[in-house]
Amino acid sequence: MSLVVLKLGGSVVTDKDEPETVDEAGLAAAADAVAALAESGRVVVVHGGGSFGHHHAAEHGVSSESGSDDARGVRAIHDAMKRLNDAVLDALADRGVAALPVHPLSAGAREADGSLSLPLAATETMLDEGFVPVLHGDVIAHAGKGATIVSGDDLVVSLASGLGADRVGLCSTVPGVLDADGDVIPEITAFADAADALGGSDSTDVTGGMAAKVRKLLALGAPAHVFGPEGLSAFVAGESPGTVIRGE
Repeated sequence: MSLVVLKLGGSVVTDKDEPETVDEAGLAAAADAVAALAESGRVVVVHGGGSFGHHHAAEHGVSSESGSDDARGVRAIHDAMKRLNDAVLDALADRGVAALPVHPLSAGAREADGSLSLPLAATETMLDEGFVPVLHGDVIAHAGKGATIVSGDDLVVSLASGLGADRVGLCSTVPGVLDADGDVIPEITAFADAADALGGSDSTDVTGGMAAKVRKLLALGAPAHVFGPEGLSAFVAGESPGTVIRGE
C-alpha cells in the first residue's frame, strides 16, 4: 500500500500573526484532504508551528541553530506545539481518521553537528496497525546546545527517506516556489534554479523559510511537491500541483 507524507505548514492551519490562533477554515480543509488520502493508502502527517511554536520559540530565543538549557522555556515551546497538535488530531478524529500523536521531543535528538536522529519504529508500527501518525515541529534535545528547534521540513525528510514514502507533499500559503516575478517555478533540480528568488518568511519563522525548505527537499533525493491550499485536492487526486523538487 502506498505511503504519502504530507506536511501542513503552520501558516495553513494557524493565523501566524495572532499568537496561538487556529485558522479554523484552513485546518478544516487540510483535515478533509488527509481524510481523503487515508481512504486510499497510508499517510503520515507533519504540521508546522505557526503562531503556536514560533511565537514561544522567538520569546525564548530558541531556533534551529540557537539552543537553550532552560527547561521551562523548552516546555513552553513544546506545550504550545502539543496544543496545536491536539487541535489537528481533533479535526482529523471528527472526520473518522484514526490519528495518533508522535512528539519529536520524546522521539528523537540532534547530534552535535546538527544531524537529526529520529527512530521510526513507533511511527512505522502505527502505520502497520492502521493509524495515521501526526508529527509536528518541536523542540528537541541537541548535543552540546541543550534543546533546539526541529522543523517540520526536517521531519518530512527523515520520514520520507526512512519509511520509503511514495509521494511527498508540502502545503504552505504560497502556490509553490516563486521566481523573481512571482510566478511558480514548475521544477527545481538544483538550488541554483531558484537561488535568486528565495527569501525569508514574512512572519516570525525560526526554521529558515522557503530557502531552507528547498535545500532540504533537494537532499531528499525523491520528488516532492510544494503547493498552496488550493492545490490540496489536486495532490490528493495524484496530480502534481505547484513546484516539483527533484534532487539529482
